[in-house]
Amino acid sequence: MTAWNSFTGDEVAALTRGDSFFVAPGERDCPSCGEHRLRAYFTAPENARRPTLVSYVWCAGCDKFVGTRARHPEGLVLSDPLATLSVAERRELERSLTGFLAHLDRLWDDGVLPQTFAA
Repeated sequence: MTAWNSFTGDEVAALTRGDSFFVAPGERDCPSCGEHRLRAYFTAPENARRPTLVSYVWCAGCDKFVGTRARHPEGLVLSDPLATLSVAERRELERSLTGFLAHLDRLWDDGVLPQTFAA
């Protein structure tokens, strides 16, 4: 089982450089290990009190990740392959970070991710 670690502060800062995932949603080079296996998934929880965008960015090579919550950019529309899950299915999937990121990795490997974005 994967033991996920957090990116360092400098690595998180490096994630913000270059094209946004919304502009270039494919894999990119990891600021930690250098492998071209950095992936991202975004979701907009319907039950949030205000428009919120939750992001998960992880490296399938070195098993580092970061998750963030931010204001949902006005007008941003995103595909979400998990949107068809029931609330209970979604909760069960998100119960374990390891299982959740493994599921997202499978979606990448199967070509379901990356997501598409429109403004």
